[in-house]
Amino acid sequence: MNWKLILQLSLFGLAMGVATVFWIPARVEPAFWLAILGVSAYLIAARCADRYFLHGLLVGVANGVWVTASHVLWFTRFLAGHPDEAAMISSMPLPDSPRIMMVVIGPVIGVVSGCLIGLLAVVAARLLRRPAAAVRGP
Repeated sequence: MNWKLILQLSLFGLAMGVATVFWIPARVEPAFWLAILGVSAYLIAARCADRYFLHGLLVGVANGVWVTASHVLWFTRFLAGHPDEAAMISSMPLPDSPRIMMVVIGPVIGVVSGCLIGLLAVVAARLLRRPAAAVRGP
């Protein structure tokens, strides 16, 4: 396992956690995440020799932890800038404990995004690694 790469890629999650609290509005957040997922998958495929899916899964889980921690830490500020998320949280189970809901839901989103990163990393690894016969040449 390339733990250093996992930690480095998870810093995208820390950056997004803070950025979504203070600067990035919800309507453009998916574009940032799409770029992060793609870059993470590519770097896993390029820098790891195996276990691409597992690397991606762990990056996604770490991202989920960072984002959740940021949102819980600056909870009031986050909800002030994200009224749709505030409404969604209030309609879910435990509406009187929205921070607990974030702590429960955040890692689940991390696992889902980690599965996506892992799948993209597997695909990227297959695209980056050519068959040996094609590499040999004439």
